[in-house]
Amino acid sequence: MKKHFVLYLNPPRPTFAQDMSDEERSIMQQHVIYWNNLMNDGYVLAFGPVIDPSGVYGLGIVEAENEDQVKKFIADDPANGLNRYEYYPIMAITPKK
Repeated sequence: MKKHFVLYLNPPRPTFAQDMSDEERSIMQQHVIYWNNLMNDGYVLAFGPVIDPSGVYGLGIVEAENEDQVKKFIADDPANGLNRYEYYPIMAITPKK
């Protein structure tokens, strides 16, 4: 049975969404493509920026075999390192497939 995890992508600074450099923007574009591909492969239920007035951050919900698979998803993200990830198990209720 697959497990669900919520991922928080913490940007390098609170103003990141407003003042990314061209290099950072390029990395974040690759990041979106990466997670969209995982979504198309059935691993990601939802992802995107959360427009929090105190600072935008990323949020995703993934379905994985185990925690090691989640760690690999994070490690392979082009934006990992620029941003910092946190993840936690979630007892998600999802539609039947």
